Amino acid sequence: MTIAGKTPKTKKLDRATLISIFIIALVYVLAFVLEQVMPATSMLFTVLKKGATYALVAVSMNLLNGFTGLFSLGQAGFMLIGAYTYAIFTIPVAQRMNVYQYYNGGLVQFSLPVILALVLAGLFAALFAFLIGLPVLRLKSDYLAIATLGFAEIIRAIFQWDKIGVLTNGSNLLRLFPTFADFNVRDANGTVLVYWSTFVPFVIAGVCIALIMLLINSSYGRAFKAIRDDETAAEAMGINLARHKMIAFCVSSFFAGVGGAMLAMYANSVQAKSFTTAMTYEILLIVVIGGIGSVTGSVLSSFLFVASSEWWLRFLDQEQMIGAWKVPLLRNGFRLVVFSVIIMAVVLFFRQGIMGTRELPDLFRKRHKLAGKGARKA
Repeated sequence: MTIAGKTPKTKKLDRATLISIFIIALVYVLAFVLEQVMPATSMLFTVLKKGATYALVAVSMNLLNGFTGLFSLGQAGFMLIGAYTYAIFTIPVAQRMNVYQYYNGGLVQFSLPVILALVLAGLFAALFAFLIGLPVLRLKSDYLAIATLGFAEIIRAIFQWDKIGVLTNGSNLLRLFPTFADFNVRDANGTVLVYWSTFVPFVIAGVCIALIMLLINSSYGRAFKAIRDDETAAEAMGINLARHKMIAFCVSSFFAGVGGAMLAMYANSVQAKSFTTAMTYEILLIVVIGGIGSVTGSVLSSFLFVASSEWWLRFLDQEQMIGAWKVPLLRNGFRLVVFSVIIMAVVLFFRQGIMGTRELPDLFRKRHKLAGKGARKA
């Protein structure tokens, strides 16, 4: 349809965006191919699975802390809710007596498909966020952080309470639910024909992060940024502060819940005591290292954080010999010392994080502009 003889303009993707899409697609293809040709026990796939999970949670936290300016430390609590929701509703009925052995098979006596359980995990986390956000989002800055941190600790204690053990299994493990390995295609003898256990978390995280990006680039995202920059000015422009803060809080919690479900699938079991405040601090550290206000930074730093803490520096925890000479300092726990030094160096030399507030396409736009300026000078 045209108006006054004019055809509607379609927004075309620029060169930088197309290059970024190509790089992301290449990463997905590479992850799939490597999983088919490399041993399944390689640490690379452990890092990729956990890195994808942490990337989603970090981006969800960045949506709240970086793009909306709400300092929340309740991420571990929402991940716990998502993990338990997924596990409770996906354990096969035939296995429930083995899992809930102290609670006569538990309360829930049906199981849901994986995708539906993932969505439900996010919805339950968002529901809790809504109920908590009603009183908590009136607070600001450090007070909001303390309140959400307290919520995470309370939730962790409640889920270990024996009185609701028929639902949560008390302080015992939840297990035997579908994991990433269950997506592998096997023959009748159980031999894996096609590996999907690494590609699937990449797809789940990628879809969720894409949805967050769409939200950030929408009118709601611009409202979030306005609230972050100046609440008074945002309210003067007609932005409903309470409504938009609640939307950001619930959306962030939804994806944190999905991330918690992914963490359950990665770990093959769920136990409330694993979702400590240290987990929230890890996610916050990832956000800061990557750049507060950068989705790309959160994704990159997630994989770097997991690879450094669990793979690349692992040799530092073991004694090493060079001929007859024993390398000093190398012993159990030294890895964490070196890792802490690396983090301090990154914070000192990259004050705004690895990416600052830039995204992946911005890197190519910058290079393109510099090349153009050089050509004009010549």
